[in-house]
Amino acid sequence: MIIACPACSTRYVVPDSAIGVDGRTVRCAKCRHSWFQDGPDLPSREPTAAPPASAPAPAPAPAPAPASAPVAAPETEAPEAPVSAEPVPEPPAVPRPVVRPASRADDAAFEDSASSFDRQPPFRPRRNMAKLWTMAGIAFAVLVAVLIALAVWLGLPRWLPAAHATFGAGNPDLVLAFPSERQDRRTLPNGTEYFGASGTVTNVGKQPQEVPPILIVLRDAKDKVVYTWDVTPPREMLKPGESVTINEAVTDVPKSAKVAEIGWKPE
Repeated sequence: MIIACPACSTRYVVPDSAIGVDGRTVRCAKCRHSWFQDGPDLPSREPTAAPPASAPAPAPAPAPAPASAPVAAPETEAPEAPVSAEPVPEPPAVPRPVVRPASRADDAAFEDSASSFDRQPPFRPRRNMAKLWTMAGIAFAVLVAVLIALAVWLGLPRWLPAAHATFGAGNPDLVLAFPSERQDRRTLPNGTEYFGASGTVTNVGKQPQEVPPILIVLRDAKDKVVYTWDVTPPREMLKPGESVTINEAVTDVPKSAKVAEIGWKPE
């Protein structure tokens, strides 16, 4: 018999014995929908009536005798023999199969049974590329949002180049002045590389200011940091309008150092 899923209209060819005359609960292997399937219709068991007995053919009428011939007496008709009809034997009874309650094992066996309406290779469902790209974009956006939240909450990792600034923000009332003409970069007679810098720090505000440490950075031709050192100002506090002069020199700097940058040391 052929059954069809009422949910997705998928059709299956199954033997009558798998459903039984009383029907059973089945489940679609495609959409997982379950329904009660009625059993197949059985043929009628009414006995076949015996054909009616045929009536005997009437005897032919005797031909009239000639006028001159004596009239013969009619012959006596033989009694009609009874027609015996043998009863037609009834068809053998069809044994009713024992239908067990539906179980998970039976459902699995029914789902695994092959059907001529199932999709077979190479007929495979087509992938919705637009849906896949949309899901990938949503996942990427969620990942970026999580990373930004972590960076705001915990700060950037130390291994990132932009995690920490080279110089600190400093105090806007403290002016740091190290002009390039007061920077000296040369090689000593003994072959030692020498670098010296001179500058001033001035308090332009109206309140006394604490002077933070100064950082000197040397970079090569590719703008890569090759040497740094800290400078401690000779005075820790400056009154309004006061200045302090700083003279620093260092030896054994890398020969690749080309550019010097001076600023406040980051906290």
